[in-house]
Amino acid sequence: MIDAPATRSSRLARVTDTAALLGPAEIRALAAELGVRPTKKLGQNFVHDPNTVRRIVDAAELTADDVVIEVGPGLGSLTLGLLSACRATVAVEIDPPLAERLPRTAAERAGSLAGRLTVLAADALRLRAADLPEQPTALVANLPYNVAVPVVLHLLAELPSLRSGLVMVQAEVADRMAAGPGGRVYGVPSVKTAWYASARRVATVPRTVFWPVPNVDSALVALRRREPPPSGVSREAVFAVIDAAFAQRRKTLRAALAGWAGSADRAAELLLAADIDPATRGERLDVAAFTRLATLAG
Repeated sequence: MIDAPATRSSRLARVTDTAALLGPAEIRALAAELGVRPTKKLGQNFVHDPNTVRRIVDAAELTADDVVIEVGPGLGSLTLGLLSACRATVAVEIDPPLAERLPRTAAERAGSLAGRLTVLAADALRLRAADLPEQPTALVANLPYNVAVPVVLHLLAELPSLRSGLVMVQAEVADRMAAGPGGRVYGVPSVKTAWYASARRVATVPRTVFWPVPNVDSALVALRRREPPPSGVSREAVFAVIDAAFAQRRKTLRAALAGWAGSADRAAELLLAADIDPATRGERLDVAAFTRLATLAG
């Protein structure tokens, strides 16, 4: 469950006093008005619990100077909570009817705060920095389950202005994003996220706060931007090593990296030069070790 510490109670009140948040009845009424039937294809599960929205906004630790990018605002549940917590919110919605309705929902329920909202009818995976009215400092979103990791990685790469994030994703995905080396779920999402940011699982979100109720659990992941490990190679070069190492998890790195390096012997040579045992597996390496490998390979 999402905890709301007593020390934050006054801030919780300020966050939501000026916007009328959406409850179950309002969510269903808006969906009926638009003829919306939530689809798995778009990963649509709408939050209908105001208390959950309040706690997500509070956990994001936004300041009055932040510019938030929200991906997949849907009917506007989280959007309304964000408007009074930051200077501006850019909501990116791929579903045209939802994107068209959102500004009116904000005007109806958030009054003058609606002026802080910009809605882009766009695919977040194709978004470019130049598409935005100003560069965001924080990502706060209930992300579609099916594209959560690609969206996070794309936005962190495309928007260097992003300094922090709080994303709601499938619980298993949250575990992968926040995992450290050696863990059972540590893999490509873990390492690639670590290239850009530290990640930690903050809280579990109950299924009952969504409509329709998903058949999986959800969780919040907090992100904090940091500099990638120093190297003389591109991000793409480092990510190529990561992809190769985890393509066949059960293989040793000597074998798994044979195709990437040109041969198993060359892979072993590079691993030894990077002070890595060729008999180990990819899940034992952190992002700095993968970066050393890519740098040595040139």
